[in-house]
Amino acid sequence: MMDGAGSVDRRRFIKGAATGALASAVPGAMRAQDHNHEHQAVPSDPALRTKALESLLVEKGLVDPAALDALVDAFENKIGPRNGARVVARAWSDTAYKKRLLEDGGAAVEEMGFPGMHGEHVVVVENTAKVHNLVVCTLCSCYPWPLLGLPPVWYKSAPYRSRAVIDPRGVLREFGLDVADDVEIRIWDSTAEIRYLVLPERPAGTEKMSQEELAGLVTRDSMVGVGKVKAA
Repeated sequence: MMDGAGSVDRRRFIKGAATGALASAVPGAMRAQDHNHEHQAVPSDPALRTKALESLLVEKGLVDPAALDALVDAFENKIGPRNGARVVARAWSDTAYKKRLLEDGGAAVEEMGFPGMHGEHVVVVENTAKVHNLVVCTLCSCYPWPLLGLPPVWYKSAPYRSRAVIDPRGVLREFGLDVADDVEIRIWDSTAEIRYLVLPERPAGTEKMSQEELAGLVTRDSMVGVGKVKAA
């Protein structure tokens, strides 16, 4: 269920998504590729397929390699879990902001200067000593990209999407998280209209840490609900 050594790495995944989208927009180029190489075997490795598709589109002048690199950089350094971590850190440090975040997640996120969502509303749910929240998308892979970056492979997998609802405690144990029997587990199913973000519990011993230091502790998994934040 977790990312393994065989998973396509983030860079290749992003480039695959970008080149795939462009290829679908130019079917003529893809038909030409099929005609010219119809007798060749298609590479079984997704990374090889991605590279071949990228090379074809670059060769035909349909994709600028520099633009792809800029896209990768944006998702890795600007639109990734760092954004969500900063939102969490501010909520831990600013009671008034936390209240706004829980009441209207979209507006509170915009306060931080992050790009808006894509037509959907973001709802923030808080973990407490008695409630643990877990986010899933049972239909596909709806995910708050501007806050958490690209969804991990396990989030999109059929086992996670089904078992998170049927056996959430078992799924969490597989992620190394044991939730006590007296803690209620709430499942939040993301949709095209609503995306969820978990506000994890602030770990003990971090009272004197700055927002920047706190943000450094927050992980993507903790904001999905499959992990907890630990003090450094």
